[in-house]
Amino acid sequence: MELDLAGIHQLALEQGIDTETLDDALAEALRLAYLKTPHAAKHARVDLDPRAGTVTIWARDEIAQEPTKDNPYPAPVLGDEYDDTPRDFGRMAAATARQVISQMFRKAEDDRIFGAFSGQKGNLITGIVQQDAKDSSNVHVAVGDVEALLPRREQVPGERYHHGERIRVYVVNVARGLKGPEIVVSRSHPELVRRLFEREVPELVSGAVSIMAIAREAGARTKIAVRANTEGVNPKGALIGPGGSRVRAVMENLGNEKIDIVDWSADPAEFVAAALSPAIASGVQVISDKTKTAIAYIHDDQLSLAIGKEGQNARLAAKLTGWKIGIESAEAHARKEAEMNAAREAEALSDADNGTEEN
Repeated sequence: MELDLAGIHQLALEQGIDTETLDDALAEALRLAYLKTPHAAKHARVDLDPRAGTVTIWARDEIAQEPTKDNPYPAPVLGDEYDDTPRDFGRMAAATARQVISQMFRKAEDDRIFGAFSGQKGNLITGIVQQDAKDSSNVHVAVGDVEALLPRREQVPGERYHHGERIRVYVVNVARGLKGPEIVVSRSHPELVRRLFEREVPELVSGAVSIMAIAREAGARTKIAVRANTEGVNPKGALIGPGGSRVRAVMENLGNEKIDIVDWSADPAEFVAAALSPAIASGVQVISDKTKTAIAYIHDDQLSLAIGKEGQNARLAAKLTGWKIGIESAEAHARKEAEMNAAREAEALSDADNGTEEN
């Protein structure tokens, strides 16, 4: 039976597929196809001749052995090989070859895509929105000739994605799926903000400035804690840029999302106070290092600013620092302290008077 093996090998080489691997897969598929034919021998091998372009099925029959006293149940032995290529095997062989080649080409393409994107996890990429009527809950993003998935859970609430629109996305995961490589991207991941700033701020790339923590409520507000690694560098100024140009460029990629940039500190009290920006804390009391609990004292006229709309500012400050932050009125705390001090003084005077009377 003839098969255009030379043409198949040429296609394989163009796809970067090893011809020996292809021949092994094709031979095994043809052997299984032969076993499904009527009266097929149980033992067979496939011989592919690339030069002649022929396929031959070599079969061997089992020959029963006479039982002996020492071996009452002897195993059969295999006879000599003979050509058992079915006469009408050509059509089945061609169909099998097409299936094997298609599978291997698809696998090679999947491996190419996976290899290209496996190193992209955690990076920022640019793609074009492709809406899919059959998958309305997710957004498909074309990156070159590959389609990444922006699932609903990774989308920004209120953000709209229009067909043909160019968007920047963060690569959350690259994995092998049942239907090929699965590339999951995000618009809501906090690390998206870090990658956007790295595109705008040379000091982040050089290491002169580091982003130490990010807390984000996508579509609403992000808080970033920064520190300088080089003397004389203003970390907040580096991210803000001349006239706010750098932070503005990042915000243009995030829609209406606001960004607070604060100074990171190894001192929990200082970090908590900075994290509550734009409110100014008059003081922070660390309650427990073990449970990471602290109370921030804020002047009455800034309490609403510290808490934020629906508690957002305080919530993000807690996420940014990793501390549970209680917010109390500085004035109320001062009054309480004054009352306690007055009570202690009164108690001391009372004890002194009692001591004088006893004498």
